[in-house]
Amino acid sequence: MNGRLPQVKAKDVVHVVTKLSFRFDRQSGSHAMYYRESDKKRIVIPVHPGGDIKQKTLSGIINDMGIKVEEFKKLV
Repeated sequence: MNGRLPQVKAKDVVHVVTKLSFRFDRQSGSHAMYYRESDKKRIVIPVHPGGDIKQKTLSGIINDMGIKVEEFKKLV
């Protein structure tokens, strides 16, 4: 697999973060915040109906999760 990012929607990212034990914390406007108690990590996901998450934003979210692109692709 290459390191290229897939086109995903916010619901796909939410699916992955919940698999990684993140829990919904709160939402402010169009940004949903997820939190993992074990290591105190926080993920912010922009939730815009019908739109894909931008590549640079997705890259940052994957980095914040502490996983590699390949692992993200497997979890989607």
